[in-house]
Amino acid sequence: MKQSITLEKVSKFMGFGFLTTLKDLFTGKLEREDFVKFLRKVVVPLASILLFIGLWQLGARSLYEREANYKIQTALVDQGPEAAEAMRECIASGDISCQPNTLPSPGQVWESYQSLIRDHNIIRADKIAFIEKTAALNEKRIAAGKDPITYTGRPSFIDQIVMSLKTVFAGFLLALVIAIPIGILIGLSPSLKSAFNWFIQIFKPVSPVVWYLLVFMIVKTILIDSTEDSSFIISFISVGFCSMWATLVNTAMGVASVDKDYINVAKVLKLGPMQKIFKVILPSSLPLIFTGLKITLSVAWMVLIAIELLAQSPGLGLFVWEEFQNGANDSNSKIIVAMFVIGIIGFLLDRIMLTIQNWVSFNKTDAI
Repeated sequence: MKQSITLEKVSKFMGFGFLTTLKDLFTGKLEREDFVKFLRKVVVPLASILLFIGLWQLGARSLYEREANYKIQTALVDQGPEAAEAMRECIASGDISCQPNTLPSPGQVWESYQSLIRDHNIIRADKIAFIEKTAALNEKRIAAGKDPITYTGRPSFIDQIVMSLKTVFAGFLLALVIAIPIGILIGLSPSLKSAFNWFIQIFKPVSPVVWYLLVFMIVKTILIDSTEDSSFIISFISVGFCSMWATLVNTAMGVASVDKDYINVAKVLKLGPMQKIFKVILPSSLPLIFTGLKITLSVAWMVLIAIELLAQSPGLGLFVWEEFQNGANDSNSKIIVAMFVIGIIGFLLDRIMLTIQNWVSFNKTDAI
């Protein structure tokens, strides 16, 4: 009995309620309704994943054969039967020089993922060796008032993921700092709402590319005498400006829709303006504010890839663009790896925001 209660608590806390269902399944205590729920939450998703991988494999194979036949046919038309047979043999041998460069199969994507991890371990080892080798020299340089020698090797795939996360969180914090105070002011004052409405409606739909160009014009002029790389600054400011609008609008709506009874209670208690905002208005507005923050974070993560590409800032956007231009035999596989990583990180960011919302808000929300 005690063990059963412990398992239920652990499952509920960790969000793995199906563990309790599995226990009941094997002990014969599973009710029909719970079994149906188990099928819906565990078996159906697993089946859909297997179906997706199967369709992907079939599609990749079909495209591979289509391009292979095209290469053989082209060799036949241009150079004759012998060249066509040589091309067929080359493709069958697996020689990289003649392989069709199309949609990679799940196996090829997995191999590329493992290759990127191995590459990261090699680069990490080189970086550690460099730091150890230059440690004594850097101590002398710092003591002499000089800048230390830093590692300038190429970043690994993991390094680029970390850099993208730094950029998106810096942009998200900028959006939060700008949007929430302005949203509160707009929500409290109908006059300010009228004054800002045109600004919001005009600039909210502006493309990330245009925001990047605008930020680039301003930042490069401000930092014209600086020798430091400004790509990170341009990237996170552009991300912040692109993504802040959902938080601004939702904050204003949340503040404006606070129950008037709460405002009257604040007046009866003679709360000051700041006390009224932090003790009455913000707690009542949290569900809408967090909805805006979730949208802001997801938009920030989506536009980041395009902005990193334009700014040539190290990150997943630049990684994808470089692999696309590289045109190597495994470039397509690496792009698909990056696509899955981008999607998984976006999913995790959404869950993090949902968890924080449930911690600080009275209204508990279940994610879709």
